[in-house]
Amino acid sequence: MNRNLTVNLGRVTEAAALASAKFLGKGDKNIADQAAVDGMRRMFDTINIDGTVVIGEGEMDEAPMLYIGEQIGTAKDNALKVDIAVDPLDGTVSVANGLPNAISVVAIAPKGCLLHAPDIYMDKIAVGPKAKGFIDINKSVEENINNVAKALKKSVDDITVVVLDRPRHEDLVKRIRSTGARIKMISDGDVLGAISTCFDYTGVDILMGIGGAPEGVISAAALKCIGGELQGKLRPKTGEQMERCRKMGADLDRVYYMDDLAKGDEMMFAATGVSYGELLDGVKYMENNKASTHTLILRAETGTIRFIESIHDLGKKPRYAK
Repeated sequence: MNRNLTVNLGRVTEAAALASAKFLGKGDKNIADQAAVDGMRRMFDTINIDGTVVIGEGEMDEAPMLYIGEQIGTAKDNALKVDIAVDPLDGTVSVANGLPNAISVVAIAPKGCLLHAPDIYMDKIAVGPKAKGFIDINKSVEENINNVAKALKKSVDDITVVVLDRPRHEDLVKRIRSTGARIKMISDGDVLGAISTCFDYTGVDILMGIGGAPEGVISAAALKCIGGELQGKLRPKTGEQMERCRKMGADLDRVYYMDDLAKGDEMMFAATGVSYGELLDGVKYMENNKASTHTLILRAETGTIRFIESIHDLGKKPRYAK
């Protein structure tokens, strides 16, 4: 795919981050999420792609914009036909409560290369490139932690597992602690948790636990670009969710590997920090109606990892002008 598209993806996530960060700590996750959706959708309207949203804000009757099946981009002559996975604000609760690690994310791939995952739970395990090939979601928590420790040449006591802070993970947390490994609990946003396993300075070695299946696909797209690994198994909670899985032909006993979730080597991914985090800095509003953003851009075909720091003159952006 066109390499210039990666930079444009960064502009898309920057627009969503700049819009939603205005609501940091103001206690309303819905208005923050809507601001991110609005900002992202407007920027997509300027990009010459023929895109279809395969992971988005919900079905057409649930979301006015960025809904599953929506056509995105200007679609002029010779426009790239792509599938798009978006999470305009991964960490809505974090933004509402002024907490860290909220991001805006988007992944793009050629048609048919991103799994159309149902909006249900997925049990996941993810690691960075150094531990690729050393995880197996069908093995025990203890076995996986020990195998990753060997791959990373670390003591198990020095392994850090990132886990969403949810009641459903009570047993998982006990089992991790029984190995002697460290735990980093996060309040929201396991996309960032999965990506963090790929960067030593975050101090994260493994992601474990149950989160959203759509977020699993987005995470897999990012890890495909960096060389990491994610495995997942669908975990429907209700009969309605099980029926949805059956209609899409999903096997609930199946392990979804990287090429099941994000197929091929033409993946592109971008994420912009909304609130401060270990991997990405958050949006900062400055004097003279300016703001800074910190964005990660990834391209699987070349393995390029870019961090872009930008200063935006909001007075020259009609949406933000005072």
